[in-house]
Amino acid sequence: MTESRIKRLATTLMDATTDKDPLVQEQIYNALCYLGESEPEEILNSCDEYLRQHDKLAYPHRVIILKAMETVVSNNIALLDKSTAKVVIFLASNEMTKSKEVIRDWQQAASNVLVAVGQRFINKVMEEVLTKFQPGILPHYFVMQTFANLSVSNVFGMVPFLNSILGTMLPMLGMAKQDHMKSVFCYALQHFSESIQEYLANLDKAPDPTVRKDTFSNEIFSAYEVLFNSWLQHREAKLRLAVVEAMGPMSYLMPGEKLEEQLPKLIPGILALYKKHTEAFYISKSLCQILEASVNIGSRSLDVQLDSLLGTLHPQICAPADPSVPLTVKNHTEVLRCFTVLACSFPDRVLAFLLPKLESSNERTRVGTLLIMRQIINSAPSQMEIKKPFILSSMKLPLQDSNNKVKRAMVQVISAMAHHGYLEQPGGEAMMEFLVRQCALPLDAQPKKQPPDADDLTSDSVQSISVNTLFLLSTTVDRMNNVLWPYLLEFVTPIQFTNALTPLCKSLMYLAMKKQEEGENASLIRYDLNANLPSPYALTTRLLVVSSQPYVGDCRGMAALRLLNVLHYSVHPALDQLWSKQVPLLVEHIEENTESSLSQKEWEEKLLLFLQETLVAVSDNTWICHFATEMCRQLNSYNGFVPEKNFLYKCIGTTLGACTSKDLVQKQLQELLETARYHEEAEREGLASCFGICAINHLEETLAKLEDFVRSDVFKKSVGLFSIFKDRSDNEVEKIKSTLILCYGYVAVYAPKELVLSRIEADILKNIFQYFNTKDLTLKLCLIRSICMISQAIYNGVKCGDFIFSRKAELVAQMVEFIKAEPLEAMRTPVRQRAMITCTYLVILEPHLSDPDRTELIDTCLASVLALPPMERDENGGDTLHKEMLYGDTISALKDLLKSLLQRNLTPHGLQDMFAHLGPWIKSNKEHERQRAVEVSAALLDFYLSKLNVSTVIPFYNLGVLIALFSPRCSDSLASVRQHAIDCVYCLLYIQLCYEGFARDYRDEMVEGLKALKKGLEEPDFTVLFHTCNNIAMVIGKRVPPDQLMSLLLAMFEGLADPDKNCSRAATVMINSLLKERGGVLQEKVPDIMSIIHSKLEEVDEEHIRKAAQQTVYILASQHKSMVVSSLLGSALPFDSHTCAMWRSLATEPTLTSQILEQLLEKVNRDVPYKESKCFLLGSGSERIATPLPLAATCALYEIMSAPESGAAVLGLYPPLFVTLLLRVSCTVGVQLPKNLQSRERRSSSHGPAPRSLHPCSCAVETLKVMLARGGSEEVARAVGSAGGWDLMASPERHHDGIAVLAGAMARHAGPRLPLIVKNLIPTLSSVFDSQRITATAFFAELLNSNVVNDLILLETMMDNMTGRQKDACTLVRMLALRGLGNIASGSPDKVRKHGAKLLASMVNGMDDKDDPHNLVALEAMSSLSKLLDHLEERDIQSMLLHIAIRIRPFFDSEQPDLRRSSIVLFGNLTKFSEGNCEVFFEQILNGLVTLLLHLQDPKPEVVKACKFALRMCGPSMGCEGLCDMFLNHLREDRSLHYGEFMNNVCKHLMQSYPEMLNRLILTNLFYFKSNWADIRAAAPMFIGFLVLHVDEDSCQQVDLDPLISALNLLLKDPVPAVRVKVAETLGRLIRIL
Repeated sequence: MTESRIKRLATTLMDATTDKDPLVQEQIYNALCYLGESEPEEILNSCDEYLRQHDKLAYPHRVIILKAMETVVSNNIALLDKSTAKVVIFLASNEMTKSKEVIRDWQQAASNVLVAVGQRFINKVMEEVLTKFQPGILPHYFVMQTFANLSVSNVFGMVPFLNSILGTMLPMLGMAKQDHMKSVFCYALQHFSESIQEYLANLDKAPDPTVRKDTFSNEIFSAYEVLFNSWLQHREAKLRLAVVEAMGPMSYLMPGEKLEEQLPKLIPGILALYKKHTEAFYISKSLCQILEASVNIGSRSLDVQLDSLLGTLHPQICAPADPSVPLTVKNHTEVLRCFTVLACSFPDRVLAFLLPKLESSNERTRVGTLLIMRQIINSAPSQMEIKKPFILSSMKLPLQDSNNKVKRAMVQVISAMAHHGYLEQPGGEAMMEFLVRQCALPLDAQPKKQPPDADDLTSDSVQSISVNTLFLLSTTVDRMNNVLWPYLLEFVTPIQFTNALTPLCKSLMYLAMKKQEEGENASLIRYDLNANLPSPYALTTRLLVVSSQPYVGDCRGMAALRLLNVLHYSVHPALDQLWSKQVPLLVEHIEENTESSLSQKEWEEKLLLFLQETLVAVSDNTWICHFATEMCRQLNSYNGFVPEKNFLYKCIGTTLGACTSKDLVQKQLQELLETARYHEEAEREGLASCFGICAINHLEETLAKLEDFVRSDVFKKSVGLFSIFKDRSDNEVEKIKSTLILCYGYVAVYAPKELVLSRIEADILKNIFQYFNTKDLTLKLCLIRSICMISQAIYNGVKCGDFIFSRKAELVAQMVEFIKAEPLEAMRTPVRQRAMITCTYLVILEPHLSDPDRTELIDTCLASVLALPPMERDENGGDTLHKEMLYGDTISALKDLLKSLLQRNLTPHGLQDMFAHLGPWIKSNKEHERQRAVEVSAALLDFYLSKLNVSTVIPFYNLGVLIALFSPRCSDSLASVRQHAIDCVYCLLYIQLCYEGFARDYRDEMVEGLKALKKGLEEPDFTVLFHTCNNIAMVIGKRVPPDQLMSLLLAMFEGLADPDKNCSRAATVMINSLLKERGGVLQEKVPDIMSIIHSKLEEVDEEHIRKAAQQTVYILASQHKSMVVSSLLGSALPFDSHTCAMWRSLATEPTLTSQILEQLLEKVNRDVPYKESKCFLLGSGSERIATPLPLAATCALYEIMSAPESGAAVLGLYPPLFVTLLLRVSCTVGVQLPKNLQSRERRSSSHGPAPRSLHPCSCAVETLKVMLARGGSEEVARAVGSAGGWDLMASPERHHDGIAVLAGAMARHAGPRLPLIVKNLIPTLSSVFDSQRITATAFFAELLNSNVVNDLILLETMMDNMTGRQKDACTLVRMLALRGLGNIASGSPDKVRKHGAKLLASMVNGMDDKDDPHNLVALEAMSSLSKLLDHLEERDIQSMLLHIAIRIRPFFDSEQPDLRRSSIVLFGNLTKFSEGNCEVFFEQILNGLVTLLLHLQDPKPEVVKACKFALRMCGPSMGCEGLCDMFLNHLREDRSLHYGEFMNNVCKHLMQSYPEMLNRLILTNLFYFKSNWADIRAAAPMFIGFLVLHVDEDSCQQVDLDPLISALNLLLKDPVPAVRVKVAETLGRLIRIL
């Protein structure tokens, strides 16, 4: 019986192999394997029987069964008895050979079964398969493949059979006509040969140690002859490859003399295949094996083949390997192995072949040859030892190669050579030079985008490989130390190796430190042995100069300094102490900074100081002279390296300064003047700074040399000392003049002041003045700079007044001419800026400028700068940035010049005079002119204030005039003007205070308030501007006489509608001040003013005018409330923005506001909210149309309450406002606007920005929202908004949810307000409007959710009201009433028991509500009951427990997710009360258990969550601790659930605790086989599978297997593959209960 059931299960599964889904097929295979693990022999026999009986079953389905058999055999090979093995072998053999055609999947599967059985029963397998292998009859393809695979999987078992197999097989080779048969014979020969080799290699472990190679040699050779002579010539490529693959392993087994005899044919035969096959790997692998076999037998005929071998193999390496095609990479490896074999045997011939190839014109040939050379150098070191000089000399040509790929290959060869001692030979240095050259390759600024198939290398990659190689050779190859040191020093100074400096310095430093460790400090650099090394002066100069740009070239500055430190003893013995202390500090400074944070000027000063200290430490004039000469010699090599050359000039100046030999100084200065590249700006700067620094110690020599230069033929066109210049063009001459003038400026700045002052007018200016008449820009700029430097030198050199600069006025006039010559339409050069800076220094010097000169200077500068057009945005970013900086610097220069002039007359008159010049610019109608003028004014006033020193109290007579000039600018259209204007007013008021006698550090609170306003003036916000102007008005009122203030106000009034915004802004402030003062006077003109205000608001759309208007309206309303309100209510709806602004002005004073709000509330409540209107388009339906007065009053309430000032009034009227607006919202849901207003709203929204919506409901919601915010309940409004409550409230379907959100927020944030609100709302519960009853019920229901109703003693009242609503005609009201009663559980849990009976009765009634087609009331009753149960005791609910449990059970599988969720949650809550009625309720748990476990796979997450909760609650009542723990741990809400694993463990516990329940659980699951949800249909069979997996043997009998298997069989045809997969899995598990 049991057997037949196992067979039935297996048969059911095998029947299902016809399923087309691959996942189902996979599971059927797994299930069969699972059955096989329990009963391997039974299952193997069942499979055998099934396949024999179902002879016509298509082969794809047979394959699944055969694969399962293979797995069962492999996993249970040790357990199989011989009889089963025989059955399996016989079946597999038949399946394999049933079809004479080759059907690969099927026959391969059968062959694999035989190979698996052959692991243990090799003799039985061979006995069967050999029957299909008869002499003279061509065997089946898979017979041979099976032999081959057996020989690999069971070497020791199979090799003893091979001799006879080979004997039978050899005659068959000639019979094989079809390619696939020939291929399989080759496959077999290949594997036979490999297994024989393995057998012979492990004879010590072999069953027959007497087996020898010659046992097989003759047969293998016979086979070889057929393969080579016949099959290798075949046209089918696959066959040829199979032959080649076999011949490699066969060659090891052939008799030596036969192999030797065959080689002359064999090798050419193999080589010829390269032409026929694109995929060369198998050929190369076989060839390598043949070559190794040939070398092993000491073949003499290989040398004859050598040329053709080399000629064929070489191109294989030259064709680059494609990394994305693994076989090409493997082929390269095999071919390189071939070269290794050949090079070890024929070193001379191989080299003679390879080395000439390095001269090929084909780049791939050169690269390939170098790759082979690297292989040979590494893999045949002993054979290559004596060839080293020859190989090195052959590398000369590749060293010159410009191809990047050749270069990279060459670098790899050099690396190999270094490891094997080649570079110590003559010629090794050339290799190292090549490597350094590659390190110096320039990096591509932007690597070109490579096409995907390009295999070309960039110079970047060659460079990075070379850098890494150099470093590795220096640090890891010890034998290279003496090769590299000190040789690498030769590459430090030549400029062409600049890019290699970083790696060179690192390597040299490492090598030098190694030498020092070996004790070679003093003789670190042996110049006597190395004539080509750079001198200490050259090294020091080079390393110091490159350090000036420390981050360039991978931080070469740091590497250079570190190397310099290591070499200190070789540079000069006296430098030890200084350098070992200073150099690390310099390196540390580089490390602490980045390229962007390092100050270049500061860094160069540090290096020059280091140089000075070095020269002092050496203090050997001869050494210093050599050093200076070397520096000058290196100058020209830095052409193109601008910053480095500039720094070198400074170093030369410093070194010449330290030189005591005057002749040498003059000689070198002369040389510098002769060789400078004057057309480069940086060079001119460098040369000038060199002269300046030199003049510190050699002023006479420097001036003398410059004097000679002035007189030279450069300028006179005659032959003389400087004849070198005679061919230069005029343009070049101008540049030389510029340099000369710059030199004079630098000399004046650097030279000692006590020496230079006397020489300025006599020697320096005399030579400069002759060049002023020029149009050359460079010369102009140099003249200006030089004069500026000279002025600074005079200013710094003496206390002003001691030195009378007689040519000052002349120089100022010259600067003014330069400024005038600049074009006014654009700023292209820094001439203006530089000239003004120069004038700034000049005006300080004595004597004073005359008034006309002063006026001319000021007006010229102002016109030249302020009138420039604003900067245009340029697409070229860098250019724009440069222009912005130039503009900024020029304005700064103008400010400094004007301050310098003002400094000479710090009086109110001086100030008035300055603003006489500036005034027209400040009032300009061009924004950019105003902006610059006010910015300059602010700087001047601030300067005036900071320098002011008042000794007697005098009137600041022009305060009013100046205030009038600046105060309107505080609201200028430009933010920057506003900022600066407020600074001007601030300074003026403090200047006034100083003149009144206050100390300069005195702080006036009101004036200080102006500073605080600056931040707000960045953006033109009307409230801030109003506030600012108001403050300024207040301050002006305090500081300026009243008659002036009045005239100022009048002027502003006239400009109210002025398009110039600054005037109109100031005007509004002043007008508002007047209105506050004179409100009574305007009493009679109220109507006119209201009208004028409205028209002005329409005419000028400015924020400040609106503000002024609101002020006016408020003043009028406080005297004429009724008239103002009624006229505003009469305005057209929707209110325009001006009317809204006027409404908002009524919120200013609480008493007034309260009276107006009460008036408006009365208007909202007096009229009906809407009228029913027949809608003809919709047939008999009707629509609700809002009535106009309540709508207008609601809008007015919104406008007033939206003003922050209305807060106090709103607080006073909070309850009536809240209730009226809440019911207004309720009554306007779904209500439409009257037709006339609909069209008007559309019109108003099409003009300009849309005003606030006039839709009745939106309008009411917005008004309620603003009422809450203004009544101090912002938290309520915010909470409702973030929960989406406002949108819900306006939705007819979700209105009650929105009300609940509002009520909850009120309970949380506005509790004390609730008693009066509740009192006002209760009457609404009986309203004739459904909407108002729903709103009130929803509000109360949610309030009951909060403890606040209990605290406020409202609970009983509200509960009674909710109970009273249970018979309401409206379903929604009944549902909300139940929700409210349920909410008592969370709101007032301690009161639940007191009212328990009443509450429970309500809930049970709700569940039985007859007029509830969509179960809404029932759903609410279940949810609410769940909440109440937490607060009841068992005796409270005992009588109803069973009734409720049975009543809710049908809902578990409801189509509605909410019902499923609520009923399951309620069930979970009921379990807490089951103790007293334990057995009865346990039965209910068991009834629901399967459902709950299956619904963990429910499609709705909320139902899954409910099931987790219910199961956690049921756990303790189930009497199984393990199950209870599992439910608690795995079913936590926050944990994701691995359902399969979980169910496995659940079933384990169920079967341990309740084995007798098995049948009942299975039957319940069977019900769910028809579920609508696929996941549950899949879960049910899985549940059964796990149950049977864990049931013990004694309980198996209770299962009625036949219907179960039938049901599973039926489900195996389910349309969803995932379901079928689970069924197949379960069918496999049923083995446990058979």
